[in-house]
Amino acid sequence: MSDILLTLEGLTKAYPGVVANDDVSFEIERGEVHALLGENGAGKSTLVKMIYGLVKPDAGAMTLSGTTFAPAEPRVARASGVAMVFQHFSLFDALNVAENIALGMENPPNQRQLAAEIRNVSETYGLPLDPDRIVGDLSAGEQQRVEIIRCLLQDPKLLIMDEPTSVLTPQEVDILFETLRKLSAEGTAILYISHKLEEIRTLCDAATVLRMGKVVGKCDPKVETARTMAEMMVGGTLHTPERAAREMGDVILALNSVSAASPSAFGTSLRDISVEVRAGEVLGIGGVAGNGQDELLAALSGEILVEAGAVQLHGADIGRLGPNARRGLGLLCAPEERLGHAAAPDMSLTENAVLTGTVREGLTNRGFVNWGSARKFAEQIIEQFDVRTPGPDVAARALSGGNLQKYVIGREVMQRPEVLVVNQPTWGVDAAAAASIRQALLDLATGGAAVIVISQDLDELMEISDRFAALNEGRLSAPRAASGLSVDEIGLMLGGAHDMEVAHVEA
Repeated sequence: MSDILLTLEGLTKAYPGVVANDDVSFEIERGEVHALLGENGAGKSTLVKMIYGLVKPDAGAMTLSGTTFAPAEPRVARASGVAMVFQHFSLFDALNVAENIALGMENPPNQRQLAAEIRNVSETYGLPLDPDRIVGDLSAGEQQRVEIIRCLLQDPKLLIMDEPTSVLTPQEVDILFETLRKLSAEGTAILYISHKLEEIRTLCDAATVLRMGKVVGKCDPKVETARTMAEMMVGGTLHTPERAAREMGDVILALNSVSAASPSAFGTSLRDISVEVRAGEVLGIGGVAGNGQDELLAALSGEILVEAGAVQLHGADIGRLGPNARRGLGLLCAPEERLGHAAAPDMSLTENAVLTGTVREGLTNRGFVNWGSARKFAEQIIEQFDVRTPGPDVAARALSGGNLQKYVIGREVMQRPEVLVVNQPTWGVDAAAAASIRQALLDLATGGAAVIVISQDLDELMEISDRFAALNEGRLSAPRAASGLSVDEIGLMLGGAHDMEVAHVEA
């Protein structure tokens, strides 16, 4: 039997105004962990959607296990042994694990038998999971296990994983990698998409690099550096963010014992959060997913109203003001969920510019939208933040995840906020785009703005933050200078250690 599992020959797919994949050819061997690398908009998502039967190629052919492979829909791909774990989970919070897994199966067994199979697979592959637990009560890492186990129950020959570690803790990443190595040793091939290049170096056996829809290189990640792979992706030198010398000014934003119930039954309520942020400062807030990040951003943006005096901007109480009033005063926010929260999927980029830019960019006149000004604003965002799109009339949902992220962050940065709060600013973006976004945040601070960065990427926070605080079960630790913080100290803070315990580590 040949070692080649999947062969792609000349796959091409075009959409109006853009060729997503242009004559893409490469092979994946049985048991190989094969990375698919590329900038945002390079064509990675379109390519895996063709393999999984979500998109039909315009030209080219695929061969799976020596047989012609042209899945008309995902059901056919799954029956042929191809499974996929998507970046965005497709789970129902109110159902339990077994019920969610059953919904993704063609002919699920009865619940008792399925629960037994789930326990068996979870134990075999080191992914502990209780089939009776409600999904909404699970951490992001545990929810990903639900998706993975649903795939493993299909006994796949090829497992496609799209940004699988974006919501995982370092410990959960280690567990996932052990599982993938075990699958690889058993002969399952894995097509792995990630912008975390050090992970690619650790895990993957081979890599194919896409740029502008074309294969531009192949490499062995273990003999490359993260920088050389990033430069293969962008086709040039990778620029790293530069921190300009700056002094902290007066306190711009103050939170005074902010407490707020989560609007979601599965969310985390905020408990007695107090912190001050000064002009010219970047405050980094870390934490494992689901510890109140969304609720904190909502309390700052005005989507959740808090008690009078709990949120102050330049000493003035804004706790009872809504989002538009806060934007007018200079407090802008970019939430984590870009499609549906930060941007309306079916609206054009121009229309999405209007959604948050109306007040500060003067995009309306006597209640009517000035569409010329709105379009010009959208074009400026696209140009300055290198958003890969045919133009401002394209719907938000048509952009790749990373390009939409660049647009959302750019839309807020270009409104010259006095305070900018961002949650997961570089989630799902490539190395060059991540560096560009981080530089934009640093430049804002250099210009005198106060910046709060909420992120699960500790490397990112350490790179750009002046002070670091950790969010745990809705409580915020006392901020500490980011420079010199050890991994152990950060771990204690993330785990909810009290200040006294952290101080003990310092001693």
